[in-house]
This record gives sequence, C-alpha cells and structure tokens, in this order.
Amino acid sequence: MIWFISCDRPKCSNKNSIFETNAPDSKKYKDELTKQLSKVDATKLTYWLQKYHQKEGKESLYFHVQGDGLCAILHVSMIHWDKMEGVRLKKGVGRRGAEFTNLKFDIVRDSLSTQFIYNTYDRLID
Repeated sequence: MIWFISCDRPKCSNKNSIFETNAPDSKKYKDELTKQLSKVDATKLTYWLQKYHQKEGKESLYFHVQGDGLCAILHVSMIHWDKMEGVRLKKGVGRRGAEFTNLKFDIVRDSLSTQFIYNTYDRLID
C-alpha cells in the first residue's frame, strides 16, 4: 500500500527554524515563506501536491515547494479551480505526490493574514 502514496519528489532538508516550529498555515510561516520566495530563482522551484484541505467551507491545497535551497510547505487558497477541477472533485486523491510545473499564485498580505492564492500552473506530471 505504501507505494501507492509515495512520490518521486526529491528529498530536501529544511534548515529554517521558522519552518520547523510553525504550522504551514500560520501567518509567521507564510511571512517567512514569502521572504524566502523573494530570494530564490523561481525557475528552479518544484511543487508537489501534498494534500487537499477544507475548513469552514474554504478549500485549499498544500504543496511541497523546493529548489534553490528552499524546502517548505506552501498552503494555497483555492478561490477558483481552473485546470484543477479533477483535484477538487477527488479531494486530491490520486494526485498526491504529483508535480505541478510553474505553479502560479498571488501573495496577499495584511497585518492579520498572509495568503497564497492559486492562479494556474503549466503542467501536471503524475
């Protein structure tokens, strides 16, 4: 059964204490991830679906994001599901561990929250 849920995602190690001590959906984690994303070459990043999540009627996806020295979890709010309808329908089952190339998202920040909001992606590699 393990081989069904495993993925080909390369291993990475996190050396950032904020990522180690905070939840990926916390403002502190997201603010640090925003800072780190601004420092890396976006063309070297890979995104691997970790899970679908729904809470209080709001849907989101969690991705492993890694490359160029970054190893973190990206919590993406799903306002629309363009090109992701199948992921939504099956709540991520069957796509966990899949790579999404050139994942695009907006970063919306204020004093109370930081959100990564899904836009699109180029290709799904399963």
